[in-house]
Amino acid sequence: MQFHHHGYVSGEPRVQDAAGTGIDRRSELPDEMDVLIVGSGPAGMLLSAQMAQFPGVTTRIIERRDGRLVLGQADGIQPRSVETFQAFGFAERIMAEAYNIAYMNFWGPDPENPRNIVRTARTEDYAFKISEFPHLIVNQARVLDYFAEAAAHGPGRIVPDYGIEFVDLKVHDDGEFPVEVRVRHTAGERIGQERTVRAKYVAGCDGARSGVREAIGRKHLGGASAHAWGVMDVLVNTDFPDWRTKCAINSEAGNILHIPREGGYLSRMYIDLGEVAQNDDHRVRQTPIEEIIRKANDILHPYSLDVKQVAWHSVYEVGHRVTDKFDDVPLGEERAPRVFLTGDACHTHSAKAGQGMNVSMQDGFNLGWKLGHVLSGLSPESLLATYSAERQPVAQQLIDFDREWSTLMARKPEEISDPQDLATYYLATAEFPSGFMTQYGPSSVIADDSDQALAAGFPIGKRFKSVEVVRVCDGNVVHLGHHAKADGRWRVYAFADTAATASATEVGRSALEDWAAWMASPDSPIARHTPAGADIDAVFDVKAIYQQPFEEIDITRVPGLFTPRTGPLELTDWEKVYTAAPSAWTSADIFAERELSRDGVVVVVRPDQYVAAVLPLTATADLAAFFERNLLPRGVPAATR
Repeated sequence: MQFHHHGYVSGEPRVQDAAGTGIDRRSELPDEMDVLIVGSGPAGMLLSAQMAQFPGVTTRIIERRDGRLVLGQADGIQPRSVETFQAFGFAERIMAEAYNIAYMNFWGPDPENPRNIVRTARTEDYAFKISEFPHLIVNQARVLDYFAEAAAHGPGRIVPDYGIEFVDLKVHDDGEFPVEVRVRHTAGERIGQERTVRAKYVAGCDGARSGVREAIGRKHLGGASAHAWGVMDVLVNTDFPDWRTKCAINSEAGNILHIPREGGYLSRMYIDLGEVAQNDDHRVRQTPIEEIIRKANDILHPYSLDVKQVAWHSVYEVGHRVTDKFDDVPLGEERAPRVFLTGDACHTHSAKAGQGMNVSMQDGFNLGWKLGHVLSGLSPESLLATYSAERQPVAQQLIDFDREWSTLMARKPEEISDPQDLATYYLATAEFPSGFMTQYGPSSVIADDSDQALAAGFPIGKRFKSVEVVRVCDGNVVHLGHHAKADGRWRVYAFADTAATASATEVGRSALEDWAAWMASPDSPIARHTPAGADIDAVFDVKAIYQQPFEEIDITRVPGLFTPRTGPLELTDWEKVYTAAPSAWTSADIFAERELSRDGVVVVVRPDQYVAAVLPLTATADLAAFFERNLLPRGVPAATR
């Protein structure tokens, strides 16, 4: 964690200095704003935390509740989400309070007495096999608390405007603030009063019954399956031996997905209530909690539950829906979008695959940096069209996966030919629910893969998969990707060629040195796109990774590009130079683990951690052209974007 570069800090370093709109922030919702976020769920709160890093942009977030969420329905946190929490600065703290899923066990009918259940498989959870981050269970309310803290502590000082609900909106063809939004107070002295505000952009993060989606005429396509599930968070005494282990339970009486919760005592149970008749008219949703508990005991036989307290419960019918488009631009029409949909407003599914909150947060991450870039004058408005183009296919993949998982979970014993197949499917598909299979296709912000072979382990369009490296300035082993914070900057990783040594005894030209000299020249993206008067690394965070042991690198002899002076005191940043060679503290070699060319390679990573381009060190013209497509020349006024 770096701080002090703007002067000595004696207090909490996670609280950044207020800037721009964060200075003397108005408590009253203004009449005009750049971005209005509707809803403070996972997508909305992550989006507000990201927008707090763009203090020149006026962002407000409204929520119809009169305060923070007390009890959230979602609880599954996939490794990709924990990776995202790391970028926002709270992964370690939330891991300390969460339940870590180490195993998933599977139960089925006892062949000798099918009325009883027996354990059929014990499998290690997939997380640590494919990531350095765990698979967690923690209440959605706590996730929102952490994002709220990040937003409030960012330079923009964003806090939710509670007690205000969305009513309607209209998008006009002209004007600086073309989106006219009608809102209503739901709490306080002005309860029931309506007013109209205007925004440049609106993000609908307002759930499955989204008013924003309705207002822009988008359709939720799909329907509910003929199957119902009861869900309850309970405190119990039980003789079931796997009560503190995640379990998929299949019995003659039905099915249960059992998930221990944080805190050591609470658990969540999804209880199969069976098929729903076509003429049920949602009456199954009135199933009393007593019946859900009775059903759970039937399924668990010969074990039983003595429920001491029900913290929360509900009944739902499995639904799979994807909205026809995630912004307000009609199909076939070419214009910049003004309204966006995220999370449950544009995709809904069952809760059992643990995907809803996770995918919603990635919607917000994808949209946030793009809005920040456009509104701060860094990028053209055309960038915003990539949001729907990238996230809609991801949502459809999620629906397809969840439909298959839900079907497998709801099978009857006679439909199961292999008791191990659910465990096999769980492990075989692990990368998808983890969040690591998302791969964005070619676009302005995703280059083609013509040079992919130079960095085969960093697939273009997928998230940057971190590896341990050694920091040259102090010899510490760190994860390269963990240094990248959600600050809206592009990451440019220059992996050195073998000739690049930066040693005190051997100095010579290398591909890395030539590349660094160009990056410091007037023709480079840094010179072309960094706003006048800003720090040299305000837009691009450029790092070098050498192949030699760190002891052989003289940091005072590396190109000056990698030891820039930043902040008002112009202090040297010593934390941009790394080595890949194994050391006494790590056996990792990022060149070997990610199949990087020993002749050197440049890997460009977007602000939301997705690999955008892979290029040889010599392809400076291609690198310049890539950023020309996505960033405006410095000094371009916002009015002429």
